[in-house]
Amino acid sequence: MSSKIKVLQVIPSLGYGGAETGCYDLAHYLYEQNCSSYIVTSGGELLKYVNKNRVKVIRLPVHSKNPLLILINAIILSFIILFLKISIVHARSRAPAWSCYFATKITRRKFVTTFHGTYNFSNVFKKFYNSIMLKSDLIIAGSNFIFSHINENYSEYLNSKKKFLVIFRGINTDYFDGSTILDTDEDKLLKKWEIKRGKKIILLPGRLTEWKGQELFLEAINLVNIQLGHEAFYAVILGSDQGRKIFKKKLIRLVDQYRLSNQVKFIDECKKMPVAYKIANIVISSSIEAESFGRVSVEAQSMEKPIIASNIGGSNETIVNNKTGILFESGNPEALCAKIIEVLQLDETTLKLMGSEGRKNVVKKFNIEKMCFTTYSEYKKLIN
Repeated sequence: MSSKIKVLQVIPSLGYGGAETGCYDLAHYLYEQNCSSYIVTSGGELLKYVNKNRVKVIRLPVHSKNPLLILINAIILSFIILFLKISIVHARSRAPAWSCYFATKITRRKFVTTFHGTYNFSNVFKKFYNSIMLKSDLIIAGSNFIFSHINENYSEYLNSKKKFLVIFRGINTDYFDGSTILDTDEDKLLKKWEIKRGKKIILLPGRLTEWKGQELFLEAINLVNIQLGHEAFYAVILGSDQGRKIFKKKLIRLVDQYRLSNQVKFIDECKKMPVAYKIANIVISSSIEAESFGRVSVEAQSMEKPIIASNIGGSNETIVNNKTGILFESGNPEALCAKIIEVLQLDETTLKLMGSEGRKNVVKKFNIEKMCFTTYSEYKKLIN
């Protein structure tokens, strides 16, 4: 086998989520380290940004959970691995991980998995399905929270001979840098969102789904209004419903019920998230279930914006409470209301200090270079 490391990452689709952006960033980093870098995926919006001269993309229906298709994908992946002389196969989700597991057994290649989420399980069969993420030569947890979750729930599947470690997810701190945003970009976005300068903006990013806490957010905003007076700020809920039309209608009814129509904006997507953070005065992460990492909290800190986040899951690790951001009691709209009012009343010096400490925190611990370097180092150890 050639001494040059050849890495094949396999992911269901290449969208804008944390797992997907991590896959994208690592793929390009590997090229810079003189590795051959490949991605197998079914598609996705992020594909158009992949540098095809540096990263080779192979399209396969690896998003499918159909057992027959998983087996067919395994056979095809085996041929790909042998033909391209792949050294390491890195799976980032369960269905493709099953295909990769069989393919690496056939080809005798090194197998790596990243456990990105908590993966709900309601029965022994679902738990067994999830356990494929622990059958690799190297198991990566994206946070200490996920590491603990695996130890607590999947101990029977852990093998002491297999390496199991935490590699924190990272973000591109050059991209999420407020100093690079132009005033004209801000003006364009404000105009597009039909927001006038002058009022403060409270931003809640995240796809529309119950566990992200949009209902709780609206309850808290209503409580803030009661205390501070109506229409003192804009509240922007930024994220697609991804087909959850009924849930979005429920949120719209809540807006009407609380008489927030002049304040609350529903925005489906924003292709330049740094600009969205830049125009915001406060960023909220109101999840009522634990985030495995909590990318919003990290991105907001990198943009030097005050972040208020639920005190569960990854946010407990990424935020230094009352220094780089503020944590509130999860699931409690009154607690979120109190923290929003607290931040709204902070002076500019305190806000700037929190923003500065937030960016330092992310640059030091959660930048993409550190994540990629650590992963690449583990690849080399695995090969050696």
